Amino acid sequence: MLYWLTALSDGGDFFNLFRYITFRAGGAFLTALVFGFVFGKPLINVLRRRQGKGQPIRDDGPEGHLAKAGTPTMGGLLIVGALLFSTLMWARWDNSFVWMVLFVTLSFGLIGFADDYAKVSKQNTKGVPGKLRLALGFAIAIIAALWASWSHPVELQNQLAMPVFKNVLINLGYLYVPFCICVIVGAANAVNLTDGLDGLAIMPVMIAAGAFGIIAYAVGRVDFSEYLDVHYVPGTGEILIFTAALFGGGLGFLWYNAPPAAVFMGDTGSLALGGALGAIAVATKHELVLVIIGGLFVAEALSVIIQVLYFKRTGKRVFLMAPIHHHYEKKGWAEPTIVIRFWIISLILAMIGLATLKVR
Repeated sequence: MLYWLTALSDGGDFFNLFRYITFRAGGAFLTALVFGFVFGKPLINVLRRRQGKGQPIRDDGPEGHLAKAGTPTMGGLLIVGALLFSTLMWARWDNSFVWMVLFVTLSFGLIGFADDYAKVSKQNTKGVPGKLRLALGFAIAIIAALWASWSHPVELQNQLAMPVFKNVLINLGYLYVPFCICVIVGAANAVNLTDGLDGLAIMPVMIAAGAFGIIAYAVGRVDFSEYLDVHYVPGTGEILIFTAALFGGGLGFLWYNAPPAAVFMGDTGSLALGGALGAIAVATKHELVLVIIGGLFVAEALSVIIQVLYFKRTGKRVFLMAPIHHHYEKKGWAEPTIVIRFWIISLILAMIGLATLKVR
């Protein structure tokens, strides 16, 4: 919205700054950060009053989690609220990719909100039926995948870009949209599975968002895309403002989610943020790089899949408990140790993912 102030500029004054994506990204970060600090405590107080017993704790989970009973959930409202307000304030409203990513974020956030509400109101860990949740997620992803495909340059439509072999484009044809659907839905659910310890999910999401913000800015500029030998996707640079807002809102939330957490993000936050990462990867034509940058989320999801399939086949377990962060809890690792080590892994993976921009 503030981009409209450029109409008041004569080309060399303060209002001219609003033309620059980097300036507006900085503004989006600070706005979302302040939003989180200002509204964090009041929101937690409201959630605590409305939810009473807070998020129900699984009886079969790690014993240490029983002490978390009574902690309110739906803290993702703080992140999504900061993200929405800040992005609308600082991003250009005529950018198709920004609206696509916002659509996915808010839609998955609504699914998560319904799931959290069902769990809290019924004091049951089941929430919204899994099949319904998945069906709604696929419906949202179909719209987003078609939206992104139509917004891409003609020469890149239905093409899968390779992160290392940059001159290679694989024409998926009609399979491209189903592929993008899997990326978005998979990312949303992978982040959801990762959100099991205080602060575990939000920092890796922020790290991944920061990396994809850099990628979005690079592929959205002709000069940068030529230098880095990546495919130019006009308009994706504005996504940097969204990711900056996510980073600021995430920090504001982490202030209250740091161990011991005063609030959980819940499915409201994890589904919204995971869907956002998937949508950004699709928009920037870096779907495969998401597997690297979001490798922690991939590992968490794979641990669940492996555990379920192996147990059905043999009646035995590969991990002491899935997702894999619970496996390390069962092995006796302290919760902060798991969280910080997983943060480190996420940062390393993000650096590797960014390094692919220059690999020839």
